[in-house]
Amino acid sequence: MASYTSPTLLLTTAQKIPTTLSLTHPSLSPLNANTPPVPGSKLDLPLWLAEMLAVSKPAGPESEALATVDMPQALGGRVMNALRAGGGSVELRGQAMAWYGLAASMLELFEDEEVATVVCDTFKTRALLISDRAQNTKTAQQQGGDGSDFMGGLDETERARNDPPSPSPPPLPRIPNRHPPNCTPRITTS
Repeated sequence: MASYTSPTLLLTTAQKIPTTLSLTHPSLSPLNANTPPVPGSKLDLPLWLAEMLAVSKPAGPESEALATVDMPQALGGRVMNALRAGGGSVELRGQAMAWYGLAASMLELFEDEEVATVVCDTFKTRALLISDRAQNTKTAQQQGGDGSDFMGGLDETERARNDPPSPSPPPLPRIPNRHPPNCTPRITTS
């Protein structure tokens, strides 16, 4: 995965995930509009917190987790069906800024083969579409637009792959020789 300071990772872990709490505790009241949540409360929590609550079992490995995590809307049935129909028709950025990062994180929790297949197929399909748009702008214009609607809906991962490499720094200036070309420095010995 990306480094800790990666913008994609920060966007992914801040994504809100539907979570159902299985305990009540007064210290959790800031999560529920300053009222202690009751068992079964459904909250939208950031991924980093929802993941920690879902894998934490304070009474031992045989105990119940503190919360259960549901698949977010960005990876829900409607989006998956639309992606199966055509990967280029869905604006992934509108679903989640870092949609592929969210998908990878949720697949670590759920291990859903069907979702994994759809995500991989979507990545391949969209990579071909992005490459085609980048190399052939004439086709995009003939199709009735400049392609900005599709390119504007790219996920952060797709944007990073599509960005041109940064220009190299300018060359260092030549430092002129301190002595004229026909002059050699005199070395005197005493």
